[in-house]
Amino acid sequence: MKKKWLMMLLAMVTLMAYPVSAFAAEGPTSPELQIGLDTAFTFLAFILVFFMQAGFAMLEAGSVRMKNAGHVAGKTVLTLAIASLCFWAVGFGLGFGNGNNFFGTEGFLYGGDTAAASFESLAFSGVTLNVKFLFQMAFAAVSLAIVSGGMAERAKLSVYIIFGILFSIVIYPVVAHWVWGGGWLAELGMQDYAGSTVVHLTGATAAVVATILLKPRLGKFNKEGKPVIIPGHNQVFTVLGVIILWFGWFGFNPGSALSPLGGFFGHVAVTTNIAAAAGGLAALIASWLYFGKSDIPAMLNGVLAALVAITGACAFVEPWAAILIGFIAGAFTFMTSQWLERAGLDDPIYAFSVHGIAGMWGAVSTGLFATPELVEIVGVGKAGLLYGGGFHQLGVQILGVVGTFIFVAVLSFIILYVMKMVIGLRVTEEEELMGLDISEHGTYGYPEQMKLIADSESKSLNK
Repeated sequence: MKKKWLMMLLAMVTLMAYPVSAFAAEGPTSPELQIGLDTAFTFLAFILVFFMQAGFAMLEAGSVRMKNAGHVAGKTVLTLAIASLCFWAVGFGLGFGNGNNFFGTEGFLYGGDTAAASFESLAFSGVTLNVKFLFQMAFAAVSLAIVSGGMAERAKLSVYIIFGILFSIVIYPVVAHWVWGGGWLAELGMQDYAGSTVVHLTGATAAVVATILLKPRLGKFNKEGKPVIIPGHNQVFTVLGVIILWFGWFGFNPGSALSPLGGFFGHVAVTTNIAAAAGGLAALIASWLYFGKSDIPAMLNGVLAALVAITGACAFVEPWAAILIGFIAGAFTFMTSQWLERAGLDDPIYAFSVHGIAGMWGAVSTGLFATPELVEIVGVGKAGLLYGGGFHQLGVQILGVVGTFIFVAVLSFIILYVMKMVIGLRVTEEEELMGLDISEHGTYGYPEQMKLIADSESKSLNK
C-alpha cells in the first residue's frame, strides 16, 4: 500500500515539474477549445429542451380526467418519436438546408457532420452540425407537443400519428426556414430569437384548427351553450409540469446563443425568468378579479404564456420591458382563454391562448421594445418603435405573424379535413365516455382507481 502511494506521489510531482509547453504541441488549439465549449453548451441546452417533454407530459396528463391520463402521457412519447424521425428524414433539410426563400432543397436523410455544406444557414456558429441538428429537432418536438395538446380527450391515436408526421415534414420546417433558415422573413429581418412565432404560434395554430374540427368534448357545454368546467384530475401534476417547463426554458432561450462565451446568454436568462414571474402574477391577479378567487391553473398558464411571449423577444429587450411583456401576456392569455371558451372553443389545455395569442404578442413586442444596442449584438432586424426605429420592425413582425398564421391554418385545415372525411378524427361517443386509456390502449393509467369508480357506478345503477 505504501509503495502504491509513493508511486502516485512521484507521478504527480513529475507532472507538476514537467513544462506545460511540452504538452502544447499535442493539446487543442484555442479555436478548437472554443468549438468544444460551444458544442458542449449547446448540447446541454438540447438536453434541457428535450426534458421539456416531461413537463408537457405532466402538465397535460394532470389537466385531463383520470380516464385519459395514461393516453395523454403516452402520447407525448409517441409524438416525440415521430418528430425525431421525421425531422431527421425530411424536416431538417426543408427547414435549414440550402434552398430558396420558402424551403430547403438539400440535406434530406441527414447524414451527420459531413453534410455541413448543405446547411449554410447554420454556418454562423462553430458548434458541430450533429448537435445543431439535435437542438433544432428538440424545438420541432416542442411545437408538435403543443399541437397534440389541443386534441386531448377525443382524438383518435391514428390522428396524432398521421398529422404528427405531416406537421413535422411539411408545416413546421417551412416556417422554420422562413425565419431561421434564410427564407423570406429572415431576409426582411424578422426577430424571433428562440421561437415565439416559429415554435409556439405554429404549433398553436395547428392545435386550434384541430380543436375546431374535432368539436367540443361530451358534456363541455350545457343545453344553453354555456361552458361546463371539466377539471383536470391532478393539479399537483400540472404544477410540477410547469416547473419542469420553466426549468427547460433555460435551454430554449439562453441556449439559442449557442455559446457561453461573452456571457450574452446571461442577459437572455434574466429576461426569460423575470418575464415568467410577471406572467404568473398577472394571471393570478386577473383570475382573482374575474372569479373572486385566485385560480392556480390560471397562474400556471400565465407563467407559460409569459415564457412563450418572451421567447422571441428575450435577446432584444431590456429587463423592464421583459417584465411588461410577461405581465401583459399573463393577463391577456387569461382573458382570451375565458372569451374563447364562452365562444364555444373547447381547448383542454388552452393551447391557442397560451401558445398562440401569447406567441403573437411576443413577436409584436420586439417591434416595440427592441433596443439598438441589443439588436446590434444579435445582428437581426432593427430597433423597435419606442427606441426610434419607426414602424419598420413592427411591420415586419406583424407580417411574420400574419403570414405564419395563414400558412399553418390553411395547410392544417386541408390535412385534417381530408383525414376527417377519410378516417375520421374523433373516437366514438362510447369510447370517449369509457376514456381513451381503455378504448385506445386496453388499460387505464390508474387501473385500481378506475376499477373502484366503475364498481361504484355499477352499484348505483343496480340500486
